[in-house]
Amino acid sequence: MPRVSPPVHLSLTVTAGKTPLRHRIAEAIVEQIRLGHLRVGDALPSSRVLAAELEVARGGVVEAYDELAASGFVVAVPGSATRIAAGADIAARAHTQPHPVAPDTAPIPPARTRPAPAVVDLRPGLPDTALIAEPSWRRAWRRAASAPLATGSVDPLDHPELRRSLAVHLRRTRGIAVTPDDLVILPGVAAATRVLAVAAGLDGRDVAFEDPGYHRARRALTTEGARIRPVRVDDDGLPPQLLADTDAAVYCTPAHQYPLGSRMPVARRAELVDRATATGMLVIEDDYDGEFRYDVSALPALRSVDGGRDCVAYLGTASKILSPTLRLSWLIPPEPLRANISEAVSVCGEGANATSALALSAFIDDGSLTRHLARTARTYRARRAAFVGALRRRTDGLDGVSVVGIDAGLHVVLRLPDGLDDVAVAATAEQLGVRTTPVSVQLAGEQGPRGLVCGYACLPESAAEEVATAIATAVRQAIAG
Repeated sequence: MPRVSPPVHLSLTVTAGKTPLRHRIAEAIVEQIRLGHLRVGDALPSSRVLAAELEVARGGVVEAYDELAASGFVVAVPGSATRIAAGADIAARAHTQPHPVAPDTAPIPPARTRPAPAVVDLRPGLPDTALIAEPSWRRAWRRAASAPLATGSVDPLDHPELRRSLAVHLRRTRGIAVTPDDLVILPGVAAATRVLAVAAGLDGRDVAFEDPGYHRARRALTTEGARIRPVRVDDDGLPPQLLADTDAAVYCTPAHQYPLGSRMPVARRAELVDRATATGMLVIEDDYDGEFRYDVSALPALRSVDGGRDCVAYLGTASKILSPTLRLSWLIPPEPLRANISEAVSVCGEGANATSALALSAFIDDGSLTRHLARTARTYRARRAAFVGALRRRTDGLDGVSVVGIDAGLHVVLRLPDGLDDVAVAATAEQLGVRTTPVSVQLAGEQGPRGLVCGYACLPESAAEEVATAIATAVRQAIAG
């Protein structure tokens, strides 16, 4: 049997100063790795034990361990131990920081002459499932597995447990006041969009759609016969004044516009709902990335704006907060459409998996989802800061190149000059070991903004500089022609 290393007794020297405690503890552990006192595979003391030894609050140690895990120095094994990760010694000797360094003081490591051998996948929409606490996750699934088997019917009133759990969750996190009967559980946002299209009778009618916009939602609408009318977004998202009287519906992602990442301001949200109320237009609010925001205040969901209850269909999903493989989404139809939803669900045959729904309900009810969102928000914030800082340093001085969409969500966009071929840039970046998504493939036509959509949820902070270097190299090659 392989040897299991016992926890190492640490003699940490945590410096004093104004730097957050979590940074100072993380730096002290990295220093122990650099000196060889901690080796790959060694187990760190529990957060409780280390906090007692350092005579500090346990929360500071927990956040330090989260920081080290996010930057790739340790691997957290729920229910077992937190261990030094493979390659941590190399990173420590290279003086890699376990947390983001301010851009004005961070040294720029020399660019590598050879690409990384493995492809780093930065395609958006992929959360880090390794951050899910395994004991809580297993407990939720054991509870789901002990329930009687579902009948297999497809009905909007299926999954009562999850609808009750989500009603509480949405009120607390998104400010949406709903009852369990207002919610419909479906297998993904695309399925919910198809159900809405059938219920609203969008076949053969115009639907205003963000351009660039979420291609899967566009495809779901066209599958049900809707005519997509592209509406070019600006720095605040979809402009309500560009809607037409002939539009039967409008699709938008106000929390974090996909793909460019803007957040629709309050005034525009109210204007959009007012316009829809006056014309009888359906607003499809895809709350894409609505759970994550950084250094900005929360904005109300369109559904919770005055008048939203009568014209806004709200869509949410477990894909970004947990995993796309759960295949669970929730729809809150506007009041006028509720009577049509049952038939539309039956017509589309879109039924969610009952066991998955019960597991998610259990995960919400015992507080695990709240703790998970708090933990992932800290991790994603750190990864975002490291990646954005690295991108800005590596692309500094390139005209027409900027990083946008950084306030929320799990992806940012490296905007490129409008004349540049972002598909070619993405292809070059992939040859250099980094996979991204071109903005132009989300456009309805050939004209529009150019850029690379980069998801950072699974990118360790320690890898940010190398990945940014590869992307910047691809951009510079394209600009040089």
